[in-house]
Amino acid sequence: MTQETSTAPPDHQSTNAVRLSGRVSAAPEARMLPSGDEVVSFRLVVPRSAAAKRRSKQSVDTIECSAWTARLRRAVRRLEAGDAVTVTGELRRRFTRGASGPMSWVNVDLETCERTAGTLADDD
Repeated sequence: MTQETSTAPPDHQSTNAVRLSGRVSAAPEARMLPSGDEVVSFRLVVPRSAAAKRRSKQSVDTIECSAWTARLRRAVRRLEAGDAVTVTGELRRRFTRGASGPMSWVNVDLETCERTAGTLADDD
């Protein structure tokens, strides 16, 4: 039997928490899953930092965000394309099979989603 060892220091606590601010790219979409669960998702467009823009021609990242609880699904359904929002949640890696084989993507399972007033920094 093999035993896995961690390379993290003993006092290190791992965490999976993200906070993103950006703009909603399009109206959120609701889906009913085969399990009977409903999920409401949208894509969040987040500007890259100046340092990241120097390394890549890409100036934004588009991140899928998913609302699973009834309260969050109701809130997310009210979002519109162009709304500035701040979200918190946990990163999840999702998998599916496509025509060319297995595919994966990163998604944020939302804990909070709030509209932000005014404009976001780095809006061009």
